[in-house]
Amino acid sequence: MKKIILFAIMLIGLAFTAQAQKISKNALGLRLGDNDGFGGEVSYQRGLSKNNRLELDLGFRNSKDVNAFKLVGLYQWVWDIDKGFNWYAGVGGGVGSWSYDKNGYSGSGTILLAAGDIGIEYNFQEAPIQLSLDFRPEIYFNSDKYRERSFGPDIGLGIRYRF
Repeated sequence: MKKIILFAIMLIGLAFTAQAQKISKNALGLRLGDNDGFGGEVSYQRGLSKNNRLELDLGFRNSKDVNAFKLVGLYQWVWDIDKGFNWYAGVGGGVGSWSYDKNGYSGSGTILLAAGDIGIEYNFQEAPIQLSLDFRPEIYFNSDKYRERSFGPDIGLGIRYRF
């Protein structure tokens, strides 16, 4: 009976370690995408547990007519597909500020949004680099002159240094 119990404990332990994955404690880099004219974002990920992390993305836009920034925070769940290859999903929100001055028309305001996130990533084993591709739908709550619609789909490619 002792051998059966020991075998069962070892089998359960093996099952749990087979599902375990290694999420980096920190990752810093760029997320490049459409992002409603913001283009690139500085992206930071903070591992919270074995399968959960927090991602913060800060986007700037500085053009001739429009100046803006947007900060988005996402709580993500991460699942292992294969060695170094994961998929993830998350939810979050964001806030930003904008101002424009074009052809005598000017204005400014804030952006409030809710966001979802789903994507895939690869963590290189030989180097501390992470590549990701994700889809982030954003719903804006205060559409106005700058935001002519209340929904914004965003596809982004990320490259981050893991440490």
